[in-house]
Amino acid sequence: MNESIFSAEYAERRARVPRGLPLVVAMEGLSDAGGAVSQLEEYLWEHAHPEEILRFNADLLLDYRARRPLITFDGDHLVDYSPEELVLGLAHDELGAPFLVLSGYEPDFRWEQFIDTVLLLVHEFEVSITVWTHAFPMPVPHTRPIGATVSGSRDDLIEARSVWRPTTRLSASAAHVLEYRLHSLGEEVVGFAHLIPHYLAGTEYPEALLVSLDGIMAATGLILSTDGVREAARSFRAQVDAQISENEESLEMVRTLEHRYDAYMEDRGAQSPLIGEDGTLPTADQIASELERFLAERQQSGPSDGDGDDGLG
Repeated sequence: MNESIFSAEYAERRARVPRGLPLVVAMEGLSDAGGAVSQLEEYLWEHAHPEEILRFNADLLLDYRARRPLITFDGDHLVDYSPEELVLGLAHDELGAPFLVLSGYEPDFRWEQFIDTVLLLVHEFEVSITVWTHAFPMPVPHTRPIGATVSGSRDDLIEARSVWRPTTRLSASAAHVLEYRLHSLGEEVVGFAHLIPHYLAGTEYPEALLVSLDGIMAATGLILSTDGVREAARSFRAQVDAQISENEESLEMVRTLEHRYDAYMEDRGAQSPLIGEDGTLPTADQIASELERFLAERQQSGPSDGDGDDGLG
C-alpha cells in the first residue's frame, strides 16, 4: 500500500506560490533549549499568518505513543483535540514580502521519504535559501550575547556570526539531514545553532526567539517585527537578574561563566571551554555535575580571589 506522504494538499494555493522565495524551517525535535523553536513556530503563525499549502501525513511520520497529542476533558465530555501537525505554508513578513514556512513536529519515521519530498518542493518552488534554527544548553552566562554555531553555504554569515566551530559527533535531527542534502546538491542553506545558558534551557527564553529572528532576517532579507520580543526579553532578563542576585552561589556561578566566556571570546583560536578534550559536546548531566563540583569546591575552599583557572576540564 503506497500511502501519500501528504494528508492534505491545496492544489490551487500550491500553483499560486511565487517562485524563488526563502524557506524557513521550524521543526520541534531533538533540541529546543529555551523554547527557541517552539517560540519561533508560534511567532510565525501569529505574526506572518501562513496560509496552508500542504500538510504532511502524521499517521505515517509520527510516533503517537512517544508524543501523545493533547485533548481536553471538560466535566463530562472531551473537547479540543489537538493533533500534531507538520505544515508547509505561505507567509508574509511585516512589509508583505512572501516566504515559505515548514513548521511542526519533527518526523519520527520515514526520514528519507520526508526529506526527498522536501527537496522536491524546494526544486518545485525554486527556493532561494532554506534557513533553520535550533538551540541547545551550554555553560554560558545570560549576561553575554547568545552565541551561535552557523553552518551551511553562507560563508558570510558563518564568518560574521559563528562564534564556536567545533568538530564533533552528534545525534542528527531531520533538519540536520535536510541541510546536509541541500548543501550536497549545491542549494543555498544556513543553519543557526544557538548556545543557550544551561540554567535557562528549560524556560521559554525570549532572547532565544530574538536571536532566531535576527538570524532569519540576516539570511533572507525578510523584515520581522521584534519590538514585542525585545520588551519580553528585557523583562525576563530583569527577573533572572533579580533571582540570581538573591543567591551568592548563583552569582558566583554566573561570574565564573562570564570569565570563561570572555577569555574564549578574546582568543577565538583557543580550545573552546564549552567542549571536552575529545571534542564532544557535554550532556546536560555532565554540565550539572560540573557545576555541582564547582559549587562544592567553592564551599570547601571559601571565597575566591578570582585569580584561579576557571576552565572546564
